[in-house]
Amino acid sequence: MTIPTNLTDKIIPNNALLDEFLNYVLTIKGYSEKSAQAYRYDLIIFFRFLKRYFAMVPQSLPFDAIPIDDIDIDVLKSVNLGILYAFLSYSSKERQNADAARSRKVSSLRSFFNYLCNKQKYFLPNPVTELEMPKLPARHARYLEWDEAVDLLKGITGRHKERDFAIITLFLNCGMRLSELTQIKISDIKNDALRIIGKGNKERTVFLNHACLKAINRYLAVRPESNCPYLFLSQQNGPISNRAVQHLVKKHLANCGLNTDEISVHKLRHTAATLMFRYGNADLRSVQEILGHQNVSTTQIYTHVNEEILRDTLNQNPLAQFESDD
Repeated sequence: MTIPTNLTDKIIPNNALLDEFLNYVLTIKGYSEKSAQAYRYDLIIFFRFLKRYFAMVPQSLPFDAIPIDDIDIDVLKSVNLGILYAFLSYSSKERQNADAARSRKVSSLRSFFNYLCNKQKYFLPNPVTELEMPKLPARHARYLEWDEAVDLLKGITGRHKERDFAIITLFLNCGMRLSELTQIKISDIKNDALRIIGKGNKERTVFLNHACLKAINRYLAVRPESNCPYLFLSQQNGPISNRAVQHLVKKHLANCGLNTDEISVHKLRHTAATLMFRYGNADLRSVQEILGHQNVSTTQIYTHVNEEILRDTLNQNPLAQFESDD
């Protein structure tokens, strides 16, 4: 679920406890502004739901007009597991939230009430202690096959081909996120070691292979003179934006005949992880470290195998040729 952009066009309602919590996740937990915005959006909806649930506002008042400044500890102390499930039911039936969106709301509620009850000790019991995460269907990450990735790299042309080739090479070899790539500074590269600042400002080191080093050096040889410290420059010689990278990747995907509705920048990250498992004999823990995943369960979605491997594995069963005498 994406956060509606019209939130930024309206006056965002204020609440002292919500602001306190968001300051905590930003400054202490080191979460990104994007994560804090998602928490804010989910909790504003929850607070408005509470106002309706406890009949604190007329039913005729439009949901988006419900103020939340009076949601305080006394109100939140009244929340129990049944009310939380009622909120998730409302999210599903009235707001048409899919499993993933409801799962994110559970995560927001858990973080918020754990802060109130466990960190600040405002009240007990903690209503989210027994709150379960909605069961999500198994995810199968879309990725490029090896030959498709090769075609993509071979097909890169144009005025900025050295820059674009280096960008896509890093995506396909290192599996970095879009925001991580655009924030790379020249000073972050020391020999074959690349310093990356990931989610939550967590730092990790990725070691560049031969293809990455060669692509970067070729780009640096034609990179315009600029005082900008960032590695990849825009046409105006400033740091390249996330949107510009998305655009150039989509252009090169289309040029080599790949479906841009199915393949995006993030799918190049999926491709890197899949190729590590399939051709590099990489172990789960190493790939987790390279990708910067906090939980190994996130990395596991890339351990998929193709149908041919599954078919061969079953055919190798010693009973595969056994037939009845009848």
